[in-house]
Amino acid sequence: MSRAKMAAALLTAVLVAAVAGCFGPKVKTIEPGLTYVDKVAGKGAVVAKGDFVVVHTTGWLWENNAKGKQLSSATGDTITLRIGSNAAIPGLEKGVAGMKLGGTREVTVGPAHAFGAEGRPPLVPGNATILFEVTAIEVIKYEVQVQQEGTGAMAAPGDQVAVHYTGYLWQNGALGKKFDSSLDRGEPIRFKLGQGMVIPGWEAAFDGMKVGTKARLIIPPRLAYGPQGTPDGTIPPNTDLAFDIELVGITGK
Repeated sequence: MSRAKMAAALLTAVLVAAVAGCFGPKVKTIEPGLTYVDKVAGKGAVVAKGDFVVVHTTGWLWENNAKGKQLSSATGDTITLRIGSNAAIPGLEKGVAGMKLGGTREVTVGPAHAFGAEGRPPLVPGNATILFEVTAIEVIKYEVQVQQEGTGAMAAPGDQVAVHYTGYLWQNGALGKKFDSSLDRGEPIRFKLGQGMVIPGWEAAFDGMKVGTKARLIIPPRLAYGPQGTPDGTIPPNTDLAFDIELVGITGK
């Protein structure tokens, strides 16, 4: 190849790279009004529906195709999302699903997937679009060890369920001290799923469970009572818990 042709080829390669750089990462659409761009591809596990994922996120109002007022703290916020629960902003949960741990993604969330026509005054006006920059840090695992699969109705968010349980401290992979039991009172506990009435690990474990199921739940501290423990000291800070449970009924099902 002549020097002239080599120089032309090099120039073409540089121009192609420059054009590609100008366009940047590809914008992908999840559904109308909800898009994302992967800024950094992670190398860890893929975040899936049902996962509790720890993310660092910074949010801005998205106005005239540019970042407007910042909605989070000056350095962003670290939060835990349960993907698919719609407990947080639905568009944010959907935008995080499919990320790899260690990855960073920009998620543009239209009002239909965020705070709608009402907004969240005074911080978020009505019909606002929000841009989130999200880094996926960690997936928090819990266990449901099914001992007997139920055959009854399936629990879903909004259902009032009745549950018998015995709770233990979980220490070195074995049952420790018992701290509470509905069996001792002869009456199951009743609560609505998806209302924040019980610890997050319970919310997740009973979602989709059938009446009649007996299982052991192993719940880590961040999905239970965290670094505070309980005020009376029954559950110490940062303690894993085990619950032997039976889903005995669902009101109206």
